[in-house]
Amino acid sequence: MKKLIVFLSVLLITSASVLQAQKVYPYDSVPGDPAKARIYTLSNGLKVYLSVYKDAPRIQTAIAVRTGSKNDPHENTGLSHYLEHLMFKGTEEFGTKDYAKEKPYLDQIENEFEVYRQTTDTLQRRIIYHVIDSLSQIASQYAIANEYDKLLSLIGGKGTNAFTSFEETVFVNDIPSNKTHQWLDIEYDRFKDPVFRLFHTELEAVYEEKNISLDNDDEKVFEALFANLFKKNTYGTQTTIGTIEHLKNPSLKSIKQYYHDRYVPNNMAIVMSGDFDPDRMIRQIDSTFGQLPSRPVTAYVPAMEDPIRSVVNVDVVGPDAESVTIGYRLPGANTPEADLLPVFNKILYNKTAGLIDLNLNQAQQVLEANAQDWELKDYSVEMLSGKPKEGQTLGYVSRLLLAQIDSVKEGKFPDWLLPAVINDIKLNEIRSNGSNQGRVFSMVDEYIRDIPRKEDVTYTERMSKLKKQDIIDFANKYFTKNFVMVNKLTGTDTTVKKVVKPQITPLKVDRESESAFLKKIVAEPTRDIEPVFIDYTKDIQKFKVNTNIDLVYTNNQENKLFSLYYYFRMGTNNLKQVGLALDYLQYLGTSKFTPSQVQQEFYKLGCSFDVSSSESEVWVSLTGLSENMNKGINLFEELLADAQVQVPAWGNMVSDIGKKRSDAKLSKSDILWSAMYNYGIYGGTSPFTNIYPLDTMKKMDPQGLVNLIHVLTSYRHMILYYGPDKATSVVSVLNKEHKVPQVLKLLPPARVFEQPATLTSGVYTVNYDMKQAEIVMLSRGDTYKPEMVPVIRLFNEYFGGGMNNIVFQEIREAKGLAYSAYAGYRAPQWPMQHYYLFSYIGTQADKLPEAMSAMMGLFNNMPESDKALSAAKDAILNKIRTERITKSQVLFNYLMSERFGLNHDIRKDVYTKVPSMTFDDLKGFAGTYVKNRNFTIMVLGKSDKLDMKSLEKYGPVKALSLEEIFGY
Repeated sequence: MKKLIVFLSVLLITSASVLQAQKVYPYDSVPGDPAKARIYTLSNGLKVYLSVYKDAPRIQTAIAVRTGSKNDPHENTGLSHYLEHLMFKGTEEFGTKDYAKEKPYLDQIENEFEVYRQTTDTLQRRIIYHVIDSLSQIASQYAIANEYDKLLSLIGGKGTNAFTSFEETVFVNDIPSNKTHQWLDIEYDRFKDPVFRLFHTELEAVYEEKNISLDNDDEKVFEALFANLFKKNTYGTQTTIGTIEHLKNPSLKSIKQYYHDRYVPNNMAIVMSGDFDPDRMIRQIDSTFGQLPSRPVTAYVPAMEDPIRSVVNVDVVGPDAESVTIGYRLPGANTPEADLLPVFNKILYNKTAGLIDLNLNQAQQVLEANAQDWELKDYSVEMLSGKPKEGQTLGYVSRLLLAQIDSVKEGKFPDWLLPAVINDIKLNEIRSNGSNQGRVFSMVDEYIRDIPRKEDVTYTERMSKLKKQDIIDFANKYFTKNFVMVNKLTGTDTTVKKVVKPQITPLKVDRESESAFLKKIVAEPTRDIEPVFIDYTKDIQKFKVNTNIDLVYTNNQENKLFSLYYYFRMGTNNLKQVGLALDYLQYLGTSKFTPSQVQQEFYKLGCSFDVSSSESEVWVSLTGLSENMNKGINLFEELLADAQVQVPAWGNMVSDIGKKRSDAKLSKSDILWSAMYNYGIYGGTSPFTNIYPLDTMKKMDPQGLVNLIHVLTSYRHMILYYGPDKATSVVSVLNKEHKVPQVLKLLPPARVFEQPATLTSGVYTVNYDMKQAEIVMLSRGDTYKPEMVPVIRLFNEYFGGGMNNIVFQEIREAKGLAYSAYAGYRAPQWPMQHYYLFSYIGTQADKLPEAMSAMMGLFNNMPESDKALSAAKDAILNKIRTERITKSQVLFNYLMSERFGLNHDIRKDVYTKVPSMTFDDLKGFAGTYVKNRNFTIMVLGKSDKLDMKSLEKYGPVKALSLEEIFGY
């Protein structure tokens, strides 16, 4: 009887599998869809979007849930975002050593949080949280931290992440095409049966994220804008992260109920683009996610907003430079107005020839200005932003911005601009369809906003029928005195209160244990994918232009877009004035065209012209429609050869440089990642400080800069091309258009900036009004050695390569000491520069001592785990097997290899040597280059909140002024 039952069970399973294999899955598609997307709806309501794109044996995936901050309960804001974090904590099957033993403690923690959130007495709350902390210690003994991330890493996944916004929560991964079955098993288990373990340390991360937002002036402007545009809709009445009061009183019960109500298949979509068989894929998805039970989902009914009948003015205060942001509320997705809005926005601002581009930025009327459209399901928003020049008021900038809208309302834009904008939108669609990520996020947007695929595919076709009067009518109807204006003022915000976090005890992270689920996933057989390395003798072709210039060529067989680059291996270290000259070029015309006409001509051609410089390189690039490449080259060669001095433009540019330099001293990002970072590597004299004083620039004759532009192509350079034209055709065009002398000039010798050895440890602090503290630790290593690349790659993957690495697990996951913490051995950009042992910590000022101690402890006593080492090796090998360097990236890869004297793809060395490496190799590297190193430590924070005595443990502490680190 038992044998018969087993036989019948096997027969039923086999029969079900056969039936599923024979099942025909109907799908929707749109004729002419460049992504050839198939859209399925499974029996449980799950939407599946599949697009085949075989650029590499990988697949970009997204699991999108139609829920976000607008769906949060009013009494529990931030809940969607909480849940996003907790979906990474595992299930009953993985992330745990013994769920049966773990569960009672998790239940107790859940109950204690309910008591905690209903208790108001401070002492009682502290006692209750101590109980929660104690229970969490016990429960953590059964947890395997970050096993989800380990699973994805083991199957070769990358880009593992998630985000929550107003009406969506989206989980993303980039996976190898031979691991789809494993990926689906992992994700199905995660969405079927999540367990919210390690909750209170994750709360710390969310608290940190809230405090980071309080330090972000842009975030405060955005929240103020939406709060005043939307008085009834939850777009404005609540924020994604939530209020401090709600964050302080979390409810696991509420989170579970929210998951039960919203994370259901009929409220979700799986979106995939890449190398796969769609018929096979939909069967795999149906056998997993297709088994999830559907449940009714309460629809969000948006409240009707009252009209805004007069201008709403709002002030926001913070340390950053002043700016103004203007927002208009418009109808939402799936409306005729939502169709028109992107076109209207590009007429205002398209980064080349829009009204804001030409009338404000190119004409130097403001320091900088832009516009963007934001389409949501219930409403859309048009935002205009501007920064004032020296001496300008925010009111003046706002009037200039509004005048551009008035110009649209009055029809004061050229007739050619509308069709050019439509072509620009088409170009962006082509570029988007040229990547798996672009395809996936386009389809995710369609699903979240409930837009039929046909509406997206036929968008440019519909817009091509627009007339100029349609845009004028649209502007006059929706853009009146019905806007919100947020004035971002520079000052101290006395209203900000950070989230005060309860005391927690660091957890012990188990790196060695592996769940049975993980072992099963790893053991599942898969077809092998062999790596493909670039062969520089086959994958690129080299030609000569004008007999003495190298052309490096790669053919584009996918679409009709081209990219052309003139590349000079010299920069501001060689010619200090070259950066100024190239910046000046954007304001210049020719003897034939005015400056604004130059920009317009490029835009008409569907081409983008750009110039840029760094300390060691100059790039001159032209990209766009291949059919117009000849005209584009002719135009930009004419501009380089015939640029005309514009004296007023030079005076304005110098004034704006002064204002931008002042603004940079107010920007946390510029202070830390530009000024302090360079000071940490070079000291007070660096490529970053290698700039002209303002007084010197004011005395300069701009003709000298224009003369440099005229002779730029007479210096040694090479040309890189990626496009559909045959190489012979490209050579022919360049021979005709690219005017160069018979003998090219030698490149000027570069000024060498020494990177001093880190002989002793020292701490440098810079004062900034912020809730957080940010720490960068730097220690100089060796110069580039190709033979070191494999072990460095292994160290970085093991030690600081992602959410499954040592640093993240110890500092954030186990101890809750920082929202962001990472480290590694950073590669130099040039052969004679040095590697740097590097770490970053973003934490609260009161946690700075513990966070720094933890990071230093990891450097000096790197935890050893054979399983983690094996996982790191597998992750490296799986990624290399399935990554493909294609398109124009082949050119840049070649350029980098040539720079370091390599004649082959360095990934081949990594792939060959990593499998045989042992922990002795890793320990040997860490012992020489990581352990007991001296560090230059840069700390950005509010001085009176920093624990100076703790900092003194790491060396002498010196407070630096902004003048010292910026050099002006």
